[in-house]
Amino acid sequence: MGADLVERVRRRLAEGRAELTPSAVAAAVRGEAGGVLGDEEVLRAMSELGREFAGAGLLEPLLRAPGTTDVLVTAPDQVWVDGEDGLRRADVVFPDERAVRRLAQRLAVAAGRRLDEAVPHVDGWLPGAVRLHAVLPPITRNTCLSLRVLRPATHDLAELRARGAFSAEVAEALRALVRSRTAFLVVGGTGSGKTTLLAALLGCVPHDQRVVCVEDAGELEPDHPQVVRLVARAANVEGAGEVTVRDLVRQALRMRPDRIVVGEVRGAEVCDLLSALNTGHEGGAGTLHANSPAEVPARLEALAALGGLDRVALHSQVLAALRAVLHVRRTPEGRRLVEIGVFERAAGDLRVVPVWRHDTGWRNRALLESSR
Repeated sequence: MGADLVERVRRRLAEGRAELTPSAVAAAVRGEAGGVLGDEEVLRAMSELGREFAGAGLLEPLLRAPGTTDVLVTAPDQVWVDGEDGLRRADVVFPDERAVRRLAQRLAVAAGRRLDEAVPHVDGWLPGAVRLHAVLPPITRNTCLSLRVLRPATHDLAELRARGAFSAEVAEALRALVRSRTAFLVVGGTGSGKTTLLAALLGCVPHDQRVVCVEDAGELEPDHPQVVRLVARAANVEGAGEVTVRDLVRQALRMRPDRIVVGEVRGAEVCDLLSALNTGHEGGAGTLHANSPAEVPARLEALAALGGLDRVALHSQVLAALRAVLHVRRTPEGRRLVEIGVFERAAGDLRVVPVWRHDTGWRNRALLESSR
């Protein structure tokens, strides 16, 4: 079924006032094709139209495939898939640029967003925990579409150890860290496994403690009987109804939490999290984008500045509230814990001191244990 026929059927259905039923679609297909299609051809055409009008269209099978984390479209004939085996080119090809643009705009509507010449970029969430980002020409050569599949983080420490993320000795040190109510951050790049490790560690929290998780997207599903999940909400097309992560951190304080967890610290909410951890809510945790533990203080300073917290105050807050930093990285062998560090003040400055590295082992385990 050609792209021109799809477009004509689309217009016919849009202009008609009849209910959109299979028989109405079949009649529209026969009408636009001149009535020369047989039953088998009509069914094939309806199947193509179904992919065109519903879900993610040609990308739907890629999104549903086990292990898929990202589906990326950079041109009609350039569709890429990322997953456990790394980035690879898919066999999917769109008929033309217009088809990619139509899909991007339809998905934007499904996410409650606008995407057109006036607003040529969009960032939103689709049903089924899929993050949407799209950019239209002229700010890019072709319509670019990025879909990230957020799969619930449900692995426990034993499973991560079996996958080679860390040794049995390190796993036991991580369990002791959580049980001693030491506050920590899991840091790393995009897709490095931060949320997966955080969920596994939350499963080690004693079951008589209440965990309140605040997230931008509902990824954390730890194996724990007392978990309350608060998920942020973006504003609608009219700009109303937004609920930020910072709003939810404040709400979490009123929910009798034993542990407050922020799925990803990415803004001014770091100020509220540090304040909570310094007012009796021990054992909190979160994730943070950082290329290495050494860069964590600078990242925290930048985020705290958004909330009006100066550098000196931030350093004092961090040293009183947080102790450990767990750095994960995506390697050719899989996602690995590569470094454990602790916060310390040195020459009046905040830094992260390594106590364990995957290539050299323990450097100062006593320093980690003394932080509990």
